[in-house]
Amino acid sequence: MIRFNHFNFNVLDLQKSLDFYREALELAPVREKNAADGSFRLVYLGDGESDFTLELTWLRDRKEPYNLGELEYHLAFVTDRFDELHEKHARMGCICFENPGMGIYFIHDPDGYWIEIVPQR
Repeated sequence: MIRFNHFNFNVLDLQKSLDFYREALELAPVREKNAADGSFRLVYLGDGESDFTLELTWLRDRKEPYNLGELEYHLAFVTDRFDELHEKHARMGCICFENPGMGIYFIHDPDGYWIEIVPQR
């Protein structure tokens, strides 16, 4: 057996990221790992539906933004509340790209990671 488990985003401001993911995508912490010396903190976010998690990694000594390159990767979510979430994300000001022809759009998190929103079909 082999199956997906989690995906990682490194973040500069953990609380800001936790607040964003809770508000924008209704994700909540399902487990954490904290270094005994406080040098890092891992928080795994779940959607309450699947076993897949998004790991947010915070490193105490990291001060500069992460280089995300050309952002040729992204995380995707499917939803049966597409229009409702689109309105919410527009109000939040986090929509960074829309593709009406494909019926999808992307939001960006506080660190600039792109997240695709796909309607359930």
